[in-house]
Amino acid sequence: MSTTDTTKALVIGGGIAGTATALGLRKAGHHVEVYEAHPGTAEDIGAFLTLASNGMRALAQLDATDAVTAVGFPLTSLRLLDDRGTEQAHAPLGEAADPALRFRCLRRGELNAALQAEAARRGIPLRHGARLESVTDGPDGVTARFADGTTATGDLLIGADGLHSTVRRLLTPGVRPGYAGQRVYYGYTTTPPAPGPAATITMVRGTGAAFGHATSPAGESYWFARVGGDPLPSDTPAGPTEALRRELLPLLRADATPAAGLVEAADTIMATDATELPLGSPWRSGRVLLVGDAAHAASPATGQGASMALEDAVVLAKALRDLPDAEGAFAAYEAHRRPRAEHNISVSGGISRGTHTSGRPGPAGGRPAGPDEALIRQLDWDTPLSVDPHPAG
Repeated sequence: MSTTDTTKALVIGGGIAGTATALGLRKAGHHVEVYEAHPGTAEDIGAFLTLASNGMRALAQLDATDAVTAVGFPLTSLRLLDDRGTEQAHAPLGEAADPALRFRCLRRGELNAALQAEAARRGIPLRHGARLESVTDGPDGVTARFADGTTATGDLLIGADGLHSTVRRLLTPGVRPGYAGQRVYYGYTTTPPAPGPAATITMVRGTGAAFGHATSPAGESYWFARVGGDPLPSDTPAGPTEALRRELLPLLRADATPAAGLVEAADTIMATDATELPLGSPWRSGRVLLVGDAAHAASPATGQGASMALEDAVVLAKALRDLPDAEGAFAAYEAHRRPRAEHNISVSGGISRGTHTSGRPGPAGGRPAGPDEALIRQLDWDTPLSVDPHPAG
């Protein structure tokens, strides 16, 4: 599996991880084809997320900053309230001084659509409605077979198909995501809360739930609540808004914070379970490699899922660019990425279970929000990727 010549990579999954991976591999000079099971671009349009400064840095290395900053809105500071609504802290968030690296709040579907449009602009083929059924890894290539009977063959196959990855199920049937100890409610409220600092995400340490909210320049509030207890009856992030409102409000009304008011006035409320993959799960076999949530899904408590997927895309592209064969590139990619990704799983899961407390979203594992010099070198496109992430000397 030499990467000295142009490699043809099949990317399974056209979401954030898959499309970003395709952008990275194309920038590294490889041929890429993306296969997405969902029929349209805006899968999971209802959910929102924050891209942290590390994720925005990865986007910049993919030359995709402008595509993403055209949607959503920036966040430049973090405010922390206690259960009485008293401000405990208010500080800059991430690398707020650099407009290209500011945290960004946006709907997941908007980010998917922006990245897919950028991939199309660069001539990367993306086929919708391609539901993977099997993978055959042979000495001369890897073949994906889809539900409609079509096939595709390449030199490599990248599984970027998310939490419930078909590629992971085919690769390691026994590895499945598990409940991380919290239900997560999220929604949108078009009636803004009391005026507060602009471009700020407010985190509330409530008595019955952890709550966070940010208001867009248009006056729409994006909010979430994390609640401990049993998992939801179904793993589908659905349910009538009124029923979810009745579940959530009793947990928020005891506190003198904006949380209950935002939920009372919400136009849309959704819920899902916080889930995670076991530490040490295999990421690769032969010509097949997992990235993003397919490899290292974590509870959303650190707010790092999308940003970690963008980091994966850059590091994998550099590994396949800089190392002479795919086996070595996959091994180097895993050596660079696994410690950071699994630290995020551990810390985020600890927050969800109440064994680790954190009031701020930020770099993986709640590490300090300032620049991580080792990560900057790892992501910098012009810095070659070493085989050993921790060379002696």
